[in-house]
Amino acid sequence: MKLTTASKITVVRMILIPVVLVLMYVDFTGHMYWALAVFIIASCSDFVDGYIARHYNQVTNFGKFIDPLADKLLVISVMLVFVEMNRFPAWALLIVVVREFAVTGLRLIAMERGRVIAAAWSGKIKTAATMVCFCLMMLPIPDALVTACWIVVVLTTVYSGVEYFIKNAEVFR
Repeated sequence: MKLTTASKITVVRMILIPVVLVLMYVDFTGHMYWALAVFIIASCSDFVDGYIARHYNQVTNFGKFIDPLADKLLVISVMLVFVEMNRFPAWALLIVVVREFAVTGLRLIAMERGRVIAAAWSGKIKTAATMVCFCLMMLPIPDALVTACWIVVVLTTVYSGVEYFIKNAEVFR
């Protein structure tokens, strides 16, 4: 299988995940700033590979599989570290994981019925809000702002998950 440019960028994003995690854990002066920089690169690569795939007709089955997987792994991996650092409640992480499994399940059921569920704007807003909040949470910010960040992540996650199910309720009929 020959990888497209878009898929190569996605693979690089997956390779950057352990780099972000190691930088978050290793204790040296400025380690979180380095983790933040790599996280920003990984997050931005999601938009870049999507643009390249659509603009240059590089949409592949491999890309359709690996891109959302890379996104979920990046987000959940960083959230797990934040849970360990007491910057993100474990129950909030569970809400995010349940939403991801539920929406993926909904998409699989729809696919079985010959229907494709495109990404909704609320899902894109959720992703952008999560990435911005994680960037902030890697910085030395006040606890109140950390709390506001994880609340934003949870609220956008719940809203987008509920919207997916409401807009696609006919899949279950």
